[in-house]
Amino acid sequence: MQQPHPRFSVLSGSSLSSAEHLSPTASSTRFSLPSATSINTALGTPKPSLRPNIYDRNLNKTRTSEVSTSAFAFLFSEVVQYTQKRVSGINDLERRLNTLGYRAGTRVLELMVWRAESSSKAPKREIRFLPALMSIHTQVWRAVFGRPADAIEKSVENEDEYMIIDNDPPIERHISVPKDMNQLSCSSFTAGVVEAVLDGLGLASISFSDNLCTDMCAQPARVTAHHTPTQQFPLRTTILIKLDKSVLEREEILK
Repeated sequence: MQQPHPRFSVLSGSSLSSAEHLSPTASSTRFSLPSATSINTALGTPKPSLRPNIYDRNLNKTRTSEVSTSAFAFLFSEVVQYTQKRVSGINDLERRLNTLGYRAGTRVLELMVWRAESSSKAPKREIRFLPALMSIHTQVWRAVFGRPADAIEKSVENEDEYMIIDNDPPIERHISVPKDMNQLSCSSFTAGVVEAVLDGLGLASISFSDNLCTDMCAQPARVTAHHTPTQQFPLRTTILIKLDKSVLEREEILK
């Protein structure tokens, strides 16, 4: 009788006879397995999940819903670390964070406009800069961070510069910036959100080439983030908005 290959043999020849008593096909009920029919009967047909799909939620009902601060901090920290490994310097890192914020800002504006149109009988679109800036200071900040910003200031030296002040920006609370990157401002993400909202509201400059529409390009106001810490607020951040000359001229016409 040919012996099984030792690599495939689990039980020795002498123990095979004793192993037969442990076979599931044996008469012992202790080691017997139920038939396939009884398994299907016990499991039954899977019931559909009662949890609603996120895409089926009413956007107005989720207006006051909040996201876990720890989850938001973890996600944003991972975004910063992921981006940091793929840039060549601080300016490049801030530019990419600004781009991510711009993409988020376009969606925030779209959601806010939809809610305003669905809940108001006479929805209004802001076409003046100062009312739009106040809306960003309160509504956009509350939609993104759960509270309004702390202040709005106008530059004394330059009439085309406005500032939104946030004494304790949430995205900066759990970010530890190395000493060799102390000039980095992760609030560039917030600056991108503001820039996207201003662009979406039409507060942009339009340049023409030879008074023709062949080279028309809409460029939003330049928005940057700067650390302006104080003894009371070490994370204080200023979102600087520098308007184009054409925006100021249009404001004068609309007065």
